[in-house]
Amino acid sequence: MAALEPASPAAEAAGEGEVGEEREPGLRAGWAGAVLGAALLAALVASVCLGSSDVPLGDVWSSVVRGVGGQEPVPGTRDLIVWRLRVPRALLAAVVGAGLGLVGTAVQALVRNPLADPYLLGISSGASLGAVAAIVLGAGAGGLLGLGLSTAAFLGALASFALVWFMARRGGGFSPLRLVLAGVGIGQFLSGFTHYLVLQAGDDQQTHGVLFWMMGSLGDAQWSTLTLPVAAVLLGLAALLARARALDALLMGDETAAGLGVDVVRLRRELFVVTSVLTGVLVSVSGAIGFVGLMVPHVCRMVVGGAHRRLLPVAALFGAVLLVVVDLVARTALPDQELPVGVVTALIGAPTLLYLLDRRLERG
Repeated sequence: MAALEPASPAAEAAGEGEVGEEREPGLRAGWAGAVLGAALLAALVASVCLGSSDVPLGDVWSSVVRGVGGQEPVPGTRDLIVWRLRVPRALLAAVVGAGLGLVGTAVQALVRNPLADPYLLGISSGASLGAVAAIVLGAGAGGLLGLGLSTAAFLGALASFALVWFMARRGGGFSPLRLVLAGVGIGQFLSGFTHYLVLQAGDDQQTHGVLFWMMGSLGDAQWSTLTLPVAAVLLGLAALLARARALDALLMGDETAAGLGVDVVRLRRELFVVTSVLTGVLVSVSGAIGFVGLMVPHVCRMVVGGAHRRLLPVAALFGAVLLVVVDLVARTALPDQELPVGVVTALIGAPTLLYLLDRRLERG
């Protein structure tokens, strides 16, 4: 696959050591981080306050204080709605959005293609197959072989990861083309099984549940589901930041990166492991939410440039803000009906993608 390299990351990586070139993008990154942090707080508050029944900000604050203090819900109040339902859902949306922003940024560097997204490598197809198998073949709430939905999805993601790794490593290479072809091929293969299982769903309600999950949903958010994705996103951010300069070099081409002392094959292996595991964790708790990992890196590069030391934290913040807002829209856009999160991201992401493609064509 031909590398479609954005000029800005490579150009900034080349000038990484010069103070004059770093000052302005660094200042913009600081301002962007502050603005996005404030926007995230505002989005979280709005997400908890607004819904099928709006909750006043004062009641939200009281419920959160009682929840943080470990107090039991007060009868006659909205503690259950706020602390048990809306707060964990809003936080899960922020965590998943941050993770998708990180993975999208890393995958675009991994395969040197700005049109890549977190689901390009086939991991989400394995997660979807595991989740659908748990829903369709599982008996009762225990799911397939006693596995819960998230566990089955994560195991499916790991199985897909193993298959892609095996195919990408055949012949001793680990090139972007081999990774993409292996990921797309195995993803399509697993998607075929997933669609077959959907056709075997026993009733309309079961089919609706499967399709709703496959299009992305945060409706099952609980406090217990936050631990793993929070840990995965924090560890993923730390791992990617530790390789920020190597990622900058990788965007300039394998030969240039190798000349700068980067072990390209090893770096791609590490990036593939980090992005695959993080994608598997995110899909297991939210389903496949498209376009976030594609849009976020592009928008953030326009603001802070392409150097990954700045780009990764800003992409995580912007992804968090975006998905919290999208989830709020999905819950409140239609009366008495909740839209799949993936439907809203597609309605936003498709025009954004066309706009980005148009900009690239105008620049030649």
